[in-house]
Amino acid sequence: MAVAYERIADELREAIRAGELKPGDRLPAESKLAERFRRSVPTIREALRALRDEGLIEKQHGRGNFVRRQRTSALRTNRRHQWEKNRAREPLAERAQTGATEHDTGLTVDDLVFHASYRKVEADKDLAEAFGLPEGTALLERTYRTRYAAESAPFSLVTSYLVHSLVAKNPDLLDETKEPWPGGSQSQLYTVGIELERVEERVTARPPTPEEAEELELPPGTSVLALRKTSIDINDQVVDVSDVILPGDRTEMLFTTPLERW
Repeated sequence: MAVAYERIADELREAIRAGELKPGDRLPAESKLAERFRRSVPTIREALRALRDEGLIEKQHGRGNFVRRQRTSALRTNRRHQWEKNRAREPLAERAQTGATEHDTGLTVDDLVFHASYRKVEADKDLAEAFGLPEGTALLERTYRTRYAAESAPFSLVTSYLVHSLVAKNPDLLDETKEPWPGGSQSQLYTVGIELERVEERVTARPPTPEEAEELELPPGTSVLALRKTSIDINDQVVDVSDVILPGDRTEMLFTTPLERW
């Protein structure tokens, strides 16, 4: 049998789902809800905490509890890599029309706010093993954040690593001001003669770090998907290792595997 706070949470949840309480609406004060449901304020707080944990409402400091606006979702499929490869050699005007985030979200270039930062780092043990290179090898670390202009949190947290000596052949690839690069990483690699043969992706789920939860604006209890993407060229050499942190409340991953016919 449901306890008091669960029944209160159920009623408020149904009001949100039925549209009686709309995204952005402020809920009545805790004292008003206590009067309405004839329960104590601590019981009301338990009900509101349950709704916050589900991501249905959010508490804004000094203002109260609000129905949480549904954030733009992203559908990430494994077919995006072939789509990117097909575009890598297209003319600049063609590549500039859309990118991977637009592909995943249905938004347009003008809808997005993009930020990139670059720095030269040395490969630690993990990255050295991923690239099959000695520890200390010079890498180009690239950090990306892309968000919908109407929202404050990015779709993902992306950190990509390239072998510095490979991409240094084209000085533009060391310049963060050239981002966003039309056609993405595969088009960048094409400028230094690199063609990808395959992309391997390993996905795990875990609780976010406090920093990840804050930057991604995750509701309490929301997990993240941690994706390690390894790009391998036609000579079987790892050329790009990327760590992507995806928010579990707005990311759907779809894997389609073509099967050969008998």
